[in-house]
This record gives sequence, structure tokens and C-alpha cells, in this order.
Amino acid sequence: MKCMFIILMGGLLLQLSSCRESEATPAAPETFCLTDTLQKRIQIATVQSDTVKNEIALSGKIEANEDKWIKVFPVVGGLVESLKVQLGDYVKKGQVLAVIRSSEIADYQGQLSYAESNVKMAEKALSSNKDMFAAGLATEKDVVGAETELEKAKADLKRIRETNAIYGSKGNALQTITAPVSGFVVEKNVTDQMHYRADGAQPFFVISNLDEVWVIANVFESDIPKIQTGYEANVSVIAYKDKVFKGKVDRIFSMLDPQSRVMKVRIRIPNTGYLLKPEMFAQINIEYTEGNEKMPAIPAQAVIFDKNKNFVMVYKDKCNIETREVELFKTIGSTTYIKSGLADGEKVIAQYQLLVYDALND
Repeated sequence: MKCMFIILMGGLLLQLSSCRESEATPAAPETFCLTDTLQKRIQIATVQSDTVKNEIALSGKIEANEDKWIKVFPVVGGLVESLKVQLGDYVKKGQVLAVIRSSEIADYQGQLSYAESNVKMAEKALSSNKDMFAAGLATEKDVVGAETELEKAKADLKRIRETNAIYGSKGNALQTITAPVSGFVVEKNVTDQMHYRADGAQPFFVISNLDEVWVIANVFESDIPKIQTGYEANVSVIAYKDKVFKGKVDRIFSMLDPQSRVMKVRIRIPNTGYLLKPEMFAQINIEYTEGNEKMPAIPAQAVIFDKNKNFVMVYKDKCNIETREVELFKTIGSTTYIKSGLADGEKVIAQYQLLVYDALND
């Protein structure tokens, strides 16, 4: 009986000893690795030293490129019988903008009919003189004279036809005003059934190609020395809050507005998709350099702000990613300058970095 008790106690002690050993041995932590799908989606940016830039915030508005304005004036006085387009419409070259009824056009059309009749009469006269010459009833001089009169009649007819074409004459005393180029109607100074004179100062229409637009920005006196032609500008408008339009300063106006005390600068911007419209209010950020100070620079979107600190995900390979705290110097546009925490040549995750951060730090 005693032997049996001793054997049971020994087995129990052995089990307790093995349990303690298993509890004392911690489980090896799992190594985090990017999945193949996430590996394809992330973007890696290399840390590079760059000259530190500064930024000026300006306000302004979008304007049509005046170098690509075409002003359409009426060439004769009359009555606007039909208006075919409205302000803001896109028109193609040759498209009818308006139909005009004019007494001057009626006169040109009358001259055209008269010139056509003269040509027919001259042709008959020449044919008759040739027949008479063949019969010995007319001289060669008569034939030459008839030929000369026909040439004069044809020249006059050509001139009148060209005049009618220039004036857009279409018969019934009507003139059509057509678009000389493709573009948007950015100004309209005519209404349906309006009487007008040909010597008016304002054009009927202004057509502009909006493939490229201007941004006219206001620069205060204290910022004038910081602006130079060729500087890059980031432009944003209320209509597209998440979109930044990029352009360059191409002209600095050397005079100040006497009332607002600001100087104007012009920025050219490609207008893909015609998103930017004339008279839109714009916010402009112009980047410039002062001195030659350089710092490590990374895309601004790579920075993660959490727990009142800034972090980046330093990438070495798919199974070796480090969460590292960094100290920021400043952010200009889409670039962040790092004061400490990163060195040139290191790589950081610049897209989908939040997913990686959460996976490593949760």
C-alpha cells in the first residue's frame, strides 16, 4: 500500500514539473510578412536629401487665356433674326453662331445677281461675234473685244462672290455668323431680335480655347522678392477640394494695384477635361528656395500621426519592416522634410502604410 502511494505521488510531482517547464518557456513571436497582394499595392519611396523649400499662400482667380481669345464682330448692321448659342457653350469651327437679316447683305446679293447676268450676256455676245466672224460679218477686232468684255464680267463676278462669302451671305438678305475656331463662348454681347450697328465697339462673341487657362494671383508687397518666373505653383479650387492643379509662374506684372496694393502674377495651367472655369476663385501655393540647406525628404503621405507622434514604416524587405518615430521639420506641398529619424537611402512605405502600421502595432 505504501509503495502504491509513493508511485502516485511521484507521478503527480513529475506532471507538475513538466507543466512548470512548459509555462516557463514562452512561445516564439510570429514574424510579420507582407502578403503578396499587399506587396503589389504598396509604394516604396527612397529617402533623399533635398534643398529645403518654402511656400507662399496666395489667392486669385481663374481666367481664360487671352492669347487664345477670338473676338467675333458683325461686319454689317442689321437685325439678329436667330441666336444659335449661349454663354458657356462649346462650339466647333464653322458652327453657326447667329443669323442676321441686313439691307447691306441684300445689296451684295443684288450685285451678285447682276454680275451673273453680265457674264451670261458677255458669253452670248462672244458666241454671236464668233459666228458673225466665221460668216464674214464681223472683224477679228470685234471678237477680241467680246472676249475682253467676258473676262471683265467674270472678274467682277468673282469679286462679288468673294465679297458675299466674306459676309456670310446665304440669300434672302440673310447673313450667317460662324465660329472661326473651336472653343467655348466666354463672352456674349448680343440677344435675339436685337438691332445693331456694324461700328459697335463690343464683339458679338468671344470664343476661347480653354485647353490652357491662366490663374491671376495677388502678391502682397512683402512677398514680391520671393516670386520669380518659372516657380512651380499648386492651385486648388472649391469645386475640386481633393485635386491639386500644377502650373508655373510665367509672368510677373511690375505694377501694383493702387487700391488693393497687391502685385499680379500669372500662372499657366493645363486644363485637362476643362475642369477649371473662368472666374473660379483659386488658392495658390508657390514653392521657392531660400539658401542651400538640405534635409532628408519623403512623400508627405508616408507620415503616420498617432499618439501625438509621427511615424514612418521603414521597409527593408517584405518580412523586415520597422515602425520608426521621426521628427518633422516641415511639410511643403507633397514633400515632408525630416529633422531626425531617417537617413539618405532608406526606404519607407508611401501607400497603404496605415494597413502595415496597424498590423504591426495592434
